[in-house]
Amino acid sequence: MFGALPFPQIDPVIFQIGPFALRWYALAYIVGIALGWMLIAAALRRAHLWLNDTPPMATAKLEDLLTYIVIGVIGGGRLGYVLFYRPRYYLENLIEIPMIWTGGLSFHGGFLGVVIAVWLFSRRHAVPLPALSDIIALAATPAVLLVRLANFINAELWGRPTDLPWAIVFPGEAAQDCPDVIGACARHPSQLYEAGLEGLLLGAILLLLAFRFGALKRGWLMTGVFFAGYGISRFAVEFVRQPDEFFQSPDNPLGWRWDFGDWGLTMGQILSTPMILIGLALIVLALRKR
Repeated sequence: MFGALPFPQIDPVIFQIGPFALRWYALAYIVGIALGWMLIAAALRRAHLWLNDTPPMATAKLEDLLTYIVIGVIGGGRLGYVLFYRPRYYLENLIEIPMIWTGGLSFHGGFLGVVIAVWLFSRRHAVPLPALSDIIALAATPAVLLVRLANFINAELWGRPTDLPWAIVFPGEAAQDCPDVIGACARHPSQLYEAGLEGLLLGAILLLLAFRFGALKRGWLMTGVFFAGYGISRFAVEFVRQPDEFFQSPDNPLGWRWDFGDWGLTMGQILSTPMILIGLALIVLALRKR
């Protein structure tokens, strides 16, 4: 297509030693979680950010919290991918469910996993759930940003065909699967859209709310902003993101056929809608408190 940009050839594997390979995707999670840890520690060290100048937990508990979060992200992300996107395949190949190194993690599944992990940690360590949830929301966006960039490097989760000047010609199936297009097919770099909205923009808003506007003094406010902000961003990007092939199949096991072209909803929009509604409700609840 005229004006389309070539895909930058970045090897998804950073380096490999024998059977061990470090990929950008794995590094994104590692660095994202580490940056989140630093943000939480910075917030806990600043007592003036909290109601009555009292942080909800000691920084010594961060290691335990990290363990809960990692288990929630990986376990929930994998189970979400299995249940939401490919239940028939994994029902027939149960042994492959724990093989996370083959790829396949769902954000919404990982999100639910973290919700459960945060609730369990709160009960076990007697940490107020609203405050704990708010600092997790503050820490989440660096990982979201880096994982979306890794999605781009992996040339996965690409967008719909377009003739915009910043369209990308992705390699492989993405370049060949455009109806009514002669030659290579250019697409929206939807991974970069998500990185900008869900990572940079939402992350900047949460940082300002926490460190400049005292949002951590109002329980659930940061959580509500994250829920609503991520949900709205994801819902919007789904209009230009290629729908998951699994849900375009007329014989998928759930009997669903979501197609924006028929004014339906994609799976990403379906899963984001409850996030938006819950987020708005939490924001209203937090702002109405004295």
